[in-house]
Amino acid sequence: MSSALTLARPYARAAFELARDGGALGDWARRLGFAAQVAADPRVAALLGDPRIGEDDFVALFLPEGEPADSAFAAFLRLLVENGRLPVLPEIGALFEALKHEAERVLKVRVRAAAPIAAGEADKLKDALKRRFGRDIELEQAIDPAILGGAVIDAGDVVIDGSVRGRLARLEQALTH
Repeated sequence: MSSALTLARPYARAAFELARDGGALGDWARRLGFAAQVAADPRVAALLGDPRIGEDDFVALFLPEGEPADSAFAAFLRLLVENGRLPVLPEIGALFEALKHEAERVLKVRVRAAAPIAAGEADKLKDALKRRFGRDIELEQAIDPAILGGAVIDAGDVVIDGSVRGRLARLEQALTH
């Protein structure tokens, strides 16, 4: 596990608990997504740790527009500033999303295919995956020209290789062993 993830985990859990207790998982996910994008910007990353920039300025920089400076999210950002953890905001955001999906019983599934999957086929795939995993499915599609045909489905700990390349590799292995 990377050190950034190790540092981010307790903050992500704390943010999740605050959001869950306040019934605001979606709002916190949006706020953390914004703050993570800001932290990932190389221009902002170069400013982190600059002693000439005050805590309040950093908090204001990472707050989404219209977010009050006295909100629970602003207090969370202030804690990150005080502890020098702003650089791990992207990891905090990703871990928060994973906790949110788990709490909402949503499984994020990535499908790689040579061409876009038609909406009707994607719906059928989501239904089949929902039956298999017993959870709602959030489907993310990616085009991968290396896949000759079919698709590779990455559902967390489970990878289903239904690609032509994968089938050929399994056939080759069966013939040589």
